[in-house]
This record gives sequence, C-alpha cells and structure tokens, in this order.
Amino acid sequence: MIALVMFVVALFLLLLGIPVAFAFGGVAMMFAFIIPDLGFDVFNILPFRIYGIMSNTTLMAVPLFIMMGLILEKSGMAEKLLISMSALFKGVRGGLGVSVVLVGAILAASTGIVSASVVMMSVIALPLMINAGYNKSLASGTIAASGTLGQIIPPSIILIILGDVMSVSVGDLFMGAVLPGLTLVSLYITYILIRAYFKKEDAPALISDEKVTLFDLLKAIVPPLLLMISVLGSIFAGIASPTESAAFGVVGGLILSTLNKTLSTEMIKYALFETMKLSGMIFMILIGATAFSLVFNELGGTDVILEFFSEDIGNVWVFIGVSMFAIFILGFFIDFIEISFIIVPILVPVMSAFGIDPIWFAILIAMNLQASFLTPPFGLSLFFLKGAAGNSVTTMEIYKGIIPFILLQILCLGLVILFPDLVFAFL
Repeated sequence: MIALVMFVVALFLLLLGIPVAFAFGGVAMMFAFIIPDLGFDVFNILPFRIYGIMSNTTLMAVPLFIMMGLILEKSGMAEKLLISMSALFKGVRGGLGVSVVLVGAILAASTGIVSASVVMMSVIALPLMINAGYNKSLASGTIAASGTLGQIIPPSIILIILGDVMSVSVGDLFMGAVLPGLTLVSLYITYILIRAYFKKEDAPALISDEKVTLFDLLKAIVPPLLLMISVLGSIFAGIASPTESAAFGVVGGLILSTLNKTLSTEMIKYALFETMKLSGMIFMILIGATAFSLVFNELGGTDVILEFFSEDIGNVWVFIGVSMFAIFILGFFIDFIEISFIIVPILVPVMSAFGIDPIWFAILIAMNLQASFLTPPFGLSLFFLKGAAGNSVTTMEIYKGIIPFILLQILCLGLVILFPDLVFAFL
C-alpha cells in the first residue's frame, strides 16, 4: 500500500506542474527518508544504474535521430513536399487533406519528431486548407493527427525508448511498427475521403493554376524517401545498428540541406542546441524514474501488481485491457516519456508472467502513447498546433477536430490486438 501511495503522490505532483524528473526523484528521496526500513542506502546502486544509462549504445540513437529530424525541419523539405502533393491532388474533394496525411507520414519516416512535423504543417498547410474552404475543425484535426505519426512510424523515438525499457531489439520494433503505422495512415485517408464525399463543404476540391510535373514531384519525394530507405533499410537488413543508422541519418540530413541550399552555421547551431535540450530532458527524466523505481521496488510495488494480475485476476486479456486503458487515461495528463519510464517497467514483469510477446505488446503501447499527443487537456500536438496557428483556429475547433482521429487510433489499436500478424508480418 505504501508503494501505491508513493505512485499516487508522484502523479499528484505532476498535475501540479512540477517537472517530471524532480517530481519522481523527489518523491523517491522523500519516501526513502520517511520509511525507517529503507533510508538513503537504497540509492547506493543508483550511480551504477546511471552509468549503465550513459553507456547504453541503444539510447545513443535518441539524440542522433533528434538531430536528424531538426536538420530536416530546417531543410525546406516539408514545404516542397506539401506544395507538390497539393498540386497532385487538386480537383479531388478531400485531396488536400490526403496530401497532408501523406506528407505527415513521409515526415514521420524522415524525422520522427512530432513537434517539428506539427509546427511545420500548421504554418504551411493550415492556411492552405482554410483558404481552400476546409472546415477548420477537420483541417486542424488532420494536421495534429498527421503530425503524431512519427510516434509509430519508424524511426520513432518512443520505439527506441521502449526497446531499451523492455529489453527487446529496436530493429524488430521498427519492423513490427511498419504495418500498424501504414494501417493508421490508411484509416486517416479513408475518413477524410468519406467525410469529403458526404459533406462536400467540409473538404472541397482544391482549385489551383499551379502545375506540377512528374519531375517536380519526384524531386520533392525521392530525397526524403532515399534517406528513409537507407536509414531503415540498413537496420532491417541487419547491416547497421539503430545507433549507426541514426548517425548516417544525420549525415544524410546535412547532405539534403546542402542540396536544398539551406545549410548554414545558424542551422547547425540550432540543431545542436535543441538536440542538447531535448536529450537532456529525456535523460533527466530517465534518471528520476530510475530513482523512483528503486524505492518503488524496495517497497514491493512491482510484486503487488504482479500478484494482482497473475494470481487475483489471472486473465491475460483483462491485463491487456486494463493496461491499455490505464495508459490511455494517463496520456490525458502526463507525457509519453514519463509513461515509458515509470508505467511500462511496472507492466513488464506481468507481461513476462503471462507469456505475452514483448514486441507485440511494445507496439500496442506505442500506438496507445501516440494518442497521448492528441488527448486534451495536455496533448502536446494541440499546444504545438495552437501556438503555430495563432488566432486562425480556436482551441474548441482543435478539440472538435481531433476527436475522430483519436477514435481512429483506438480502432487501429483494436485491429492490432485482434490481428497480431500486422506486427509480425516483416519479422
């Protein structure tokens, strides 16, 4: 019971707005101090855990993929992609929305950074959609949802983190996420086309005099696709590890920026500084979560949860349902990184006890965590979209727009649960 109280206190501090690393680390120190049987000796192993984090070659891929995404964010690639795709789909009702989803998928496979994708498409695509007469809720929902595709389409930062937390191959997770990611893209496109068919005023056809040749389209699409294929292909073929492929991706991003004539000292400084900030945040949270898990395990928290699911309930589907529901609800209030470092390690022993395949379960968690970017009140994609869009859309229009896409994410999660072969097709 003390372990559960500790967990509730940590969540309460998060809701008060205290930074995650300090909330979990502080709660760990507080409970170690007030519980007589523990004391600060419980932290004697913490330096070794931190050293293990620092020397983890898998986690080294995180800052490299972040840097690759930041370089591509400033390369001008997204603008060319969206303009080419929009012209390609002109005359088709819902075509502009479809092009936004496709560009979001390509950006996800190239950058993997949600904030960059959402902000770029908010600045570029939202004015185009509004000027074309699109329903503002549909436009904002399409952009917010498409920007989150980087959470499930590899190379995804969350898949790298889950691979480390759950001790499974990141390359296998990348391969397992391909079909679920494409399924979600297909559901988004199908919804937009159906809505455009039945509500013509919500997604009118784009009328444009701009002509795009096949050469222009290939020129916009081929470079990011080549980078995506080389980065992911080297992992899937077993030629390179995720960390080595991430390093190659950084070099590829620099080459693309050079070809687009956007490479500059200022851009490199921006990419390095933002990479340092984002990576520092992730690893500080990981250190705080490690301290929390030490005390939580010493208090028997993991044993209580394992006993509850494996003995008191004893049903694997109840465990999957409860864990997915809990992650979905927690996603309304806390970030995917905290869930990955705090909640997932608690679920892993139960998963092993039930004999659940860790790759399949990790993909379910990743798809569930993707929804956390869209669920109000703390969905990060909503903040990014509103910040970039300004007064062109209201917060309520954004909230109304993302509801159908959240339901589509839940539908896709259900499909992956019912049809595990979607994960194992390429494994």
